[in-house]
Amino acid sequence: MKNKFRTIKTLAAVMGISALLHTAPAFADSVHIAKEGNTFYTLSQQYNVGVNDLMKANPNVAALNIYDGLKITIPSKMQAESVATTETPVLTPSLNVTPESKTVEAWGKSFNYEKSIQVKASAYSSAASENGGWGAVDYFGNPLKLGTIAVDPSVIPLGTKVLVTGHSHAGLPKEAFLATATDTGSAIKGNRIDIFIPGSQSFVADFGYQYVQLYIVK
Repeated sequence: MKNKFRTIKTLAAVMGISALLHTAPAFADSVHIAKEGNTFYTLSQQYNVGVNDLMKANPNVAALNIYDGLKITIPSKMQAESVATTETPVLTPSLNVTPESKTVEAWGKSFNYEKSIQVKASAYSSAASENGGWGAVDYFGNPLKLGTIAVDPSVIPLGTKVLVTGHSHAGLPKEAFLATATDTGSAIKGNRIDIFIPGSQSFVADFGYQYVQLYIVK
């Protein structure tokens, strides 16, 4: 009788372990608290997962508006690898310009552009002292976000979309990023732009002054 009870207990224990194994999730995601300068690309390098996998795991996060304190879901590498076998290749920083056809390809997407101009660029943060006391909003009252640039409307009309290239800063996507002229500034005259970068004033100030190439896209 004792042997019978011992067999039953052993079987129950085995079944219990088996049940736990079957109910445990196959993949375990983690959460990253965004810091200044984080982008889907930099996080993909940090956690060794694909940019596409990160974007799929965070459908409600705008790629151009990752700010300090934002929670980013990091898919497990095992899960990312299984998805990668059936999904499209991971996007990597790229920039290819074809002047003959007036096309520019960035991050795997192709744009037709009207013209290209070189401008002197600076950067600004959401600090009130850098926004004329109006707060962290653009000329139209919209919240500032990565992809907002201030321009001289006589050179680049408000509402114009441009591909910014030739820049270097940890808070900006590498190679190129799409921006919209929705802001102005008293010091932004002629071939000048001011690029909004999320982060502290000291972080943004690292941008300094840079000459960048703009492609005005259609």
